[in-house]
Amino acid sequence: MQLGMIGLGKMGANMARRLLKQGHQCVVFNRSPKPVQELVRENAVGASSLADLVKKLDKSRVVWLMIPAAVVDKTITDLVPHLQPGDTLIDGGNSYYIDDIRRAKELATKGVHYVDVGTSGGVKGLERGYCMMIGGEQEVVHRFDPIFKTLAPEPKYQPESTHRESQERHPADEERERTNNHSGKTQALRGTRGLLHDDGIGNRRGR
Repeated sequence: MQLGMIGLGKMGANMARRLLKQGHQCVVFNRSPKPVQELVRENAVGASSLADLVKKLDKSRVVWLMIPAAVVDKTITDLVPHLQPGDTLIDGGNSYYIDDIRRAKELATKGVHYVDVGTSGGVKGLERGYCMMIGGEQEVVHRFDPIFKTLAPEPKYQPESTHRESQERHPADEERERTNNHSGKTQALRGTRGLLHDDGIGNRRGR
């Protein structure tokens, strides 16, 4: 599959590398050009700006953000004018889930899908894979299974969960996890399952 990766820090760059090694196509952008240049040498497609990244992606586009939570809203604001209905934004950072719900509602009015993928794995993720808690519209989430499967840990590191929630719920609040652990966050919020939903009054609780 093809996706755009914005934010090429230690995790973002290595996630792109893991995808590239498994035959996915990555269009990459970073505020500083050096990480882009390094990944271009590893067969990624480099982008000089957000607009350039979107231009180089095939429709329907998927753009993965691996950036600090504090700059996600600003980046989305800059991206949206270049996106079209049917495109998907994935936030792989550590955003507050209330912000995710708000973003999903705002983007839905423009026909843009939003998927929240809390991701952990650090510098060893390139080899071992990444733990993910994935929330979004079920049909949209399933569309990107090839990407999630590539990024997820191999069985020798962490067995993949096959559980999927079938209930309809808010797009940014239907969550499942690929593994049983997410950097301690899963343990704190839902024991070892990591399946969360919103009870309608702003409090997230386990199912």
